[in-house]
Order: sequence, then structure tokens, then C-alpha cells
Amino acid sequence: MSRLRSRTGTRSGVGVRTRARTRPPLALALPALLAVAFLLLPLIGILVRTQWGELGDHLTSPGVVEALKLSLLVSMWALGLSLFLGVPLAWLLARVEFKGKALVRSLVLLPMVLPPTVGGVALLLGFGRRGLLGPWLEDTFGITLPFHTSGAVVAATFVAMPFLVISLEGALGGLKQSYEETAASLGASPVRVFFTVTLPMVAPGLIAGAALTWARALGEFGATITFAGNLPGTTQTLPLQVYLLLQDRPEAATSVSLLLLAIAMGVLIALRGRWTGTPVAHEAAPAPVPEEPPGADTRTATTTDVDGVAPPHDSGSWPLHATVTGFNELTLDAEPGTTIAVVGENGAGKTTLLRALLGLTPRAHAALRLGDTDVTALPPHRRQVAWVPQDGALFPHLTAVANTAYGLRARGVPRARARREALTWLDRLGVLHLADRRPAQLSGGQAQRVALARALAARPRLLLLDEPLAALDQTTRARVRHTLRTHLAGFGGVCLIVTHDPVEAVSLADRVLVLADGRALQDAPPAEVTRHPRSPWVARMLGRNAWPGTASADGLGLAAGGRLVVAETLPEGAKALAIIAPEAVSVHRDRPGGSPRNVWPGTVREITAVGSRLRVLIASETAPDLVAEITPDAAAELGLVDGAAVWTSVKATEVTLVQL
Repeated sequence: MSRLRSRTGTRSGVGVRTRARTRPPLALALPALLAVAFLLLPLIGILVRTQWGELGDHLTSPGVVEALKLSLLVSMWALGLSLFLGVPLAWLLARVEFKGKALVRSLVLLPMVLPPTVGGVALLLGFGRRGLLGPWLEDTFGITLPFHTSGAVVAATFVAMPFLVISLEGALGGLKQSYEETAASLGASPVRVFFTVTLPMVAPGLIAGAALTWARALGEFGATITFAGNLPGTTQTLPLQVYLLLQDRPEAATSVSLLLLAIAMGVLIALRGRWTGTPVAHEAAPAPVPEEPPGADTRTATTTDVDGVAPPHDSGSWPLHATVTGFNELTLDAEPGTTIAVVGENGAGKTTLLRALLGLTPRAHAALRLGDTDVTALPPHRRQVAWVPQDGALFPHLTAVANTAYGLRARGVPRARARREALTWLDRLGVLHLADRRPAQLSGGQAQRVALARALAARPRLLLLDEPLAALDQTTRARVRHTLRTHLAGFGGVCLIVTHDPVEAVSLADRVLVLADGRALQDAPPAEVTRHPRSPWVARMLGRNAWPGTASADGLGLAAGGRLVVAETLPEGAKALAIIAPEAVSVHRDRPGGSPRNVWPGTVREITAVGSRLRVLIASETAPDLVAEITPDAAAELGLVDGAAVWTSVKATEVTLVQL
């Protein structure tokens, strides 16, 4: 037992070690050490030369106290102005494309590289009494900035605001826009989205930028003395006080410098690298609640809510009519309660279609009517079109119940009522016990059910689901699929669900819309699409072999080469898709005799298990790749392994032709 513990401990030690220590080459290590010494030596000089016994007297002298109060006043006003002006500017740079954007960003960075005294001269020429704007300010409002405390505020804002803008722009650039787009689809106006979703989610970047801005404003010297002067009690901030003390009392200047150094270091240590984008370790969140086992009680209230009140509904029915142009070219008409599965290979335009219906993409435009209302000209937050992206996009700073109530609050529902309705929807989807959990504390299936509850609670007239079950395991996917089917059955609008899963397409949808290059290739009930798919990709998604070709008098000439004998007849020259079910393909070790009209030699390339059967991929030089489905016993009897030489056969009557 002790030997086992020893081995376990050794393995744990190895697991904790993330990487071996690297010894840097001397050619790099030596200059790096010199750089550290170069930066550290001046700071050590301040510490060594400080007269610690007189530190209190120096810092409490009337001039220093007055300068400190003025510095705090100026830096706080500068921070306020920077927040008021810099936050919208950072959002504009991060979110909006416009001509001259590079120039605007250069203007933001300019004060950071401009010599402070040159900045002061520029401020004089812009806001001074003889500047471009100064005379107008003085004549109209009686405001004179130079040699006034307000001038010191303007100078500090000019040099400090770039720190806020750059830090916040970087945070906004790293924020996925799906959060903001989802909030808009729930009915939140752009301003509400900004204050309730965007700012809370970039709060660390905002706080870091604000702290750096305040620290830079507190230590501003050059622009202040040039533009605002050095008047005690009016513009003489703490850095200017240090400059004066150096002339008469250098020991006091050292003490005040130590104070400014301590403040700057305190800010940097508190930020711990946040302004550089370095990940910051957070306290670990509680582990996600595991999915309920199949036999667990996942009661959903379908008739009453948690307070015994009937569940909320936005009564009515809303048929859909949409004409989509641009990358997508199609027309959609659907009756209330219809669920349409949108399928197609990558790049077919599935997500673009959803975003066009939301009004969120310039690639495609949708003329959209829901019920009797034409919403084409309305912004996304007024269309009543709810969207659930693939990752759910639950707002991480809100609990499950607050997430669910978000759309109701955005539409003006009082807080208490919105919470009751949100709890009702969480109860109906079996996640009421998670109401006070944040998204990081939810499993994948739980998060998707909360996202669905949030979308349904917003009372949409059109529901768009973009692969909502793709990230879930099979057991959870089946459970959430059942929940989704149950609640879509009572939905009064139309639901479009993008999926790559044939089970979802067949079990959830009333219609399957097949897209290819933005166009509708097929729009039919699932049974029809399953029997006669018009796309090779869809046929393969459904597990069938699909060979495109051209009809001729003696069969079908395959596009990939070879000929297929078929029982059906089509007009000569017609384009068609031959559909062959895997179970209709016979596999032999020797060339078969008898009735099969289509016989090819081939080689086994792959064997995979699907349920209780095996799917065998067979490559041939005389025909396209073919998938056969056989039993494990048959595979064992034939001795099938990768690389085995086999023969395949398909009866002409087992081939279904779909004219394209």
C-alpha cells in the first residue's frame, strides 16, 4: 500500500509540473538583466535617499497637502471626463467600421507619444485665449482655461484618456458579439445592450483602463505647466510641487516623489497585468450541477407556474413570409406552429439566413412579415425575433433567472412580474432548481435549456435556433431534444432550426429546407427529403450513398466515372441523383453471380459501428466510394478488415433516382 501511495504521489508531482525550466542563453540573459537594473536603479535611488525620519513632516507640510488635494481633484475630474468621452470612443473603434478609422485611432495614440510640453503648446493653440476655440469659450461662456484649475483638468485628460480608450477597445475586441446580438434579439435597445451586457462583461478592462488613466492624470507634469501654469492652490499639482521643491528642499522633493512612486506601484500591482491582456486567475466557480440521470424527477410545469398562476403566453399566431435577397436568394412561407429544419454543407448560407431574418448582416436582406406586421424596416430589438446561437450566449454575469427575465425586462415588464414569468419558464424546462446559478455553474444541457427558456420567455413571433444541440453529448442531446419538441408544439410562431443532425431534422421539423450556395435546393417534409434527397450532401447526412450523373438509354452515366444500371427511366440527358441505401449494398469476397446488374471490385477502407450494425466504406477504381451496412456476424464470416479486397453489388431495383 505504501508503495502504491509513493507512486501516486510521484505521478501527481509530475502532473503539476507544467514545463521544464529553460536556461536562457547568455547573449539574451545579460542584456535582460541590464535592462532590469537600468529600470530598478532609479527607484532604489529614491528609497535610499529618502529621509525616513522626516518623511511625515515632508508629506504633511501645507504646500504638499494643498498640492495633493489639488492633484486628487484634477485627476478625478480627468478620470470622469475620460470615462464620459473615452468609453463611447472605444466602443466606436471596436464595433463600427468607418472611413478614417485608422486616423482616429492614431489621434487617440498621439498624446501617448507626443512630448508633454508639445502637448501643452497644442492645448494653448487650441483652447488658449488666442487659440482656435479659446476666444469663443471666453466670449460665450466666460470660461478661461489657461492658468485655471479647469485648464489643469483639460491637460490631464488630454494625456491620460488614451490609456482608457486603448485598454477598453482591446477588451471590447475580445468580447464575442453574439452576446450583444442575442440581447438585441431579446428586445434590448442598443443603449440597454451597452449598459446591461457590454459594459458588465468588459468591466475588468474598463477598471484597468480607468486605474491607469487616473494614475497618469495624477502624475501629469509637462502639459499642465505649459498650458495651465504653476499657480499654488490653482494649478500647482503634486508633480509641479516636486519640481519646485527640487530647487530649495531636495529632501522634501524625494519624499513627495516616494509618495507618487508608491501610488503608481500600488495601481500596477493591483491591476496584475490586466491592461496587457495577461489572463488573471479567478477564484474557481463551483462545479456545474451534473445532468439529471434518466430516471430522475425532471418535472416540468405545463399548466401552472411556481406560484400556481397560469404560465405566460403572448397569445396569437404569426405566419411567416420572408423574401431574402443578397447572398441568400429564397422565399419562405410558413404557417403558425411550423418548425423548419435548415440543412446544408458548410458555407451554404444557413447562419446568414438566420442573421438576415434578424437584420444583423449586410450579406443578405430579408423582407420579413410576421402575422400582419411588416418588420422589414424595424431594428433587430423591435422585430420580436428571438435567436439562440450555438453556444447559447448566456450572459455570464447574470444568474439563470436573470438571464431568462432579460427579454421581459427589455420589453418593459416590471421586475417582479418578469422574475415570476422567468421562474415559470425555468420550471417548464426542468431547470428551476438552477435559477440562482450563473452560466459557468451549469452543464451544457442545462445551459441550453436556460437559453431556450430565455428565448421563449421573450415572447417572440419567430424563433431562430442555430445548432442548439451541437455541443451536447448524445444522452443530454436526446433529453433536450425531447424538451424542445414539447415546447415547440405549443409555439404560436414559426421556428427555424439549423442542424447537421438528421435525427434532429426528422424528429423536430415539419419541413426541411436544404440550402446550397444560398439558394433553396429542396423544401419538403422530412419523409420526402429522406426518400428523395436532391443534394448529395443531404443524402450522405441521412446515411445514404448519393451519386450524381446523367440519364441515358442504358442507365445513368456517373459524374465521377462509370455507369449505373437502374430500373427507372428518365429523359435522356436529364441530370439526376442516384440514391442507394447502405443496407441495399451486398458485400462478397468473390465476384457474385445471379441477378445483380451492378457489380464492382473494391477495397475496404474503413469499418465503423453504428448501433448494432457495421458500416463499411469500400473504394473502387470503377465506381465512386460506396458505403455498405452489414451485421457483425456477416463481417466476421467474410473476414472483413481494412485493406481487404471485396466485391460489391447493387440490384437495379434498389436504386432510387431523383431528377435534379
